[in-house]
Amino acid sequence: MTPSLTAVSGIHVGHWTHPNGSTGCTVILAPPGGMRAAAALRGRATGTRELDPLDPRHIVGHVDAILLTGGSAFGLGAADGVMRWLRERKRGFPVRADEVVPIVPAAVIFDLGNTGSAPAWPGPDDAARACDAASVAVAEGAVGVGAGATVGKAAGLARAMKGGVGSWAEAAGDVVVGALVVVNAVGDVRDARGAILAGARDGAGFLDAQRYVARGGQPFGPDPEPQTNTTLAVIATNATLDKTALQAVAYAGSDALARRITPYGTLFDGDVVFAASTAQVPPASPLQVEALAALAVPEALERGVRLARGNAVTPGLAP
Repeated sequence: MTPSLTAVSGIHVGHWTHPNGSTGCTVILAPPGGMRAAAALRGRATGTRELDPLDPRHIVGHVDAILLTGGSAFGLGAADGVMRWLRERKRGFPVRADEVVPIVPAAVIFDLGNTGSAPAWPGPDDAARACDAASVAVAEGAVGVGAGATVGKAAGLARAMKGGVGSWAEAAGDVVVGALVVVNAVGDVRDARGAILAGARDGAGFLDAQRYVARGGQPFGPDPEPQTNTTLAVIATNATLDKTALQAVAYAGSDALARRITPYGTLFDGDVVFAASTAQVPPASPLQVEALAALAVPEALERGVRLARGNAVTPGLAP
């Protein structure tokens, strides 16, 4: 099986994809008992829910799942379905002997109308279906939260390409770090050599979004419409780290994205990186986990756009 986020033992991933391929959601389920988690917010157009428990000072020490969803702020309501699914299984923060409150941080991408379909978004029942589907096998490409994702919208949606979900894992000895990334960015995605893999196009090939914006190009093209964009990532490790160290891992993952997405973290992006620990083995150092994350995240990002080409269903967008 291809290395993925679920290489970290105990983590499961499930997708729900809208029947018309316009949107979807992806659930990352923690092992029973939860996992420590933190986050780094780098975009300036974020849409999130229940991020307070990720603060190192917060009384809640663990999360039970993380939801990545399409539908902009409308999609945040899908987290209710994840909470319901977990509560039925008595997984959550204990508040009484017979009751728990599941902790489910969530973040959204903006995919409303990206495929030319009427705006749609996942609801609670859809997210519960993603929980039912969760397993160690991670589907990639234009599925789940990546179904309606697009890349390279700096010059407008008509010049963009398909985005998607990708996953990868790296290991050193007993320490495993996995990543799952969904890319729906304003900017272009580049490979390790700096060549553009997917992004804004012109008649001769790739436009180069970074240079286009730097030279005064009108964001979203000559007839701009309000648009928002986002890259979301979840990094998980079996290494025992507290929430302060995990926040540093999240920023390391965000730095890795900034090396591959140009431009990154813009006024129009809602970029959020989560980092989680199942606390199963000791790391050589927190820096080791950060370094492994810096290797896993770019590979997951690249797989997301490459595999989306094979299962794209978005009319009018180049795969």
